[in-house]
Amino acid sequence: MTDTTPLMQLTGVSKSFGAVKALISADLTLEAGSIHALVGENGAGKSTLVKIIGGLYHRDDGEFTLEGQSVDFHNTKEAKEAGIAVIYQEPTLFPDLTVAENIFVGRQPYTRFGGLDRAKMRRETLELTRRLGVPIDPEREARGLSIADQQVVEIAKSISVGAKVIIMDEPTAALSGVEVDRLMGIARQLRDEGRGLIFISHRFDEVFSLCDTITVMRDGTYIATNKAAEVTEDAIIRQMVGRSVENLFPKQETTIGEPVLEVKNLTSAGVFDDVSFTVRSGEIVAFAGLVGAGRSEIARAVFGVDRYDSGSVSIGGKAVPPKNPMAAMRLGMGFVPEDRRKQGLAMAAGVQQNITLAIRENLAKFGFITSSLEEPAARTWASRLQVKTHALDTEASMLSGGNQQKVVLGKWLATQPKFLIVDEPTRGIDVGTKSEVHRLLSELAGTGVALLMISSELPEVLGMADRVLVVREGRITAELSREQATPENVMYAATHATEEGEAAA
Repeated sequence: MTDTTPLMQLTGVSKSFGAVKALISADLTLEAGSIHALVGENGAGKSTLVKIIGGLYHRDDGEFTLEGQSVDFHNTKEAKEAGIAVIYQEPTLFPDLTVAENIFVGRQPYTRFGGLDRAKMRRETLELTRRLGVPIDPEREARGLSIADQQVVEIAKSISVGAKVIIMDEPTAALSGVEVDRLMGIARQLRDEGRGLIFISHRFDEVFSLCDTITVMRDGTYIATNKAAEVTEDAIIRQMVGRSVENLFPKQETTIGEPVLEVKNLTSAGVFDDVSFTVRSGEIVAFAGLVGAGRSEIARAVFGVDRYDSGSVSIGGKAVPPKNPMAAMRLGMGFVPEDRRKQGLAMAAGVQQNITLAIRENLAKFGFITSSLEEPAARTWASRLQVKTHALDTEASMLSGGNQQKVVLGKWLATQPKFLIVDEPTRGIDVGTKSEVHRLLSELAGTGVALLMISSELPEVLGMADRVLVVREGRITAELSREQATPENVMYAATHATEEGEAAA
């Protein structure tokens, strides 16, 4: 490779799945010693392009070169052997193997007597993780590692086999602020060693602080490549969505009515303590706080997914039995969970089946349900939410993250809830779809639905909430009106204990 030859280059790459064109014409040029952002709305083709680079998919057309040589990967093994590693948002380690065993899986070293050289595996694993600035016990099982440490192990594994190209696909989505800073430090170190990194993220602050270059895709097509230092966030958004997103938080004024949800003195030993709050008709209440504060745990207990030791929950004055989601649903409660793939969707089922999943009992005739009974309800919500799919029987696993989130929302909106919990409603989705989700939530509040929103994105909390409840170590430490909810006030309450007896409820 000469100094002027890109480390990796893709030109005019296309890929179709039947009648669906996932990629029409994708271009990407990666230089050695650089970090290159790949951005675009969900469904823009980013994941398909990454899977072609990683050998999971085979391109239909276009050119693909690595260090100036044409390559044509037919599987992931070939891509790895060529020096390409993909670090996904959810690491793919073997949970029952140790850190060392995961790093050396498939290429274990042996002693001259034919036995497994565990001492060498331990020594090299510790050296690799220390080199990344995060020493991890080589004998520790992967099952007990945090997401952040699992990603470090994946990175250590990739550099141990000499990866030249490292792709990080939404690597920070489930990390705390400290863990994000640590990962970005590792990324810069890998760049300084001469490797080329592709960084995929919807978080523009990370993109602009970390990356040298930004390539934008839209609708399966290459749009533009920009030097990060020479372009603005607004310009990138216009390139991504083909329009200017003037109002990311389209909050409409609503008439706030009587209490719909009432939670009193809810306690779960060691998880949350003495939690009391109300959510009124037409109101969006947001839970804010740091990762691990107990926000999702409170919401799961309110809906009946998790148990609690004492306290009460009521909807419209009617008691909601604990640990009974079906009863909560019958009383008019819905719950869009944080992890849409594991908790919100049947990934192998179609869009139609997923949207009607929570109302199948109502649609059934004489105890039976058919596609013709499901189709009208599913089509109504798929259309209203603008789910991008060529057919209602498309598996949920084939949809982009943003469209998966729309299907989960459609499932619960089909139940016509009085009260809806939305946990991280826009995590991992693009800026255009975020605006659509925010508009939808605001419209729901306008129809009188009471909403509890949990979000780790402070601008989302401040932009959408009528009231903010700040959770710290399982307790509500502040209740802030929309006017009081400044970044400083929220973060102070999230990081400081209140005086005894002052916790707002």
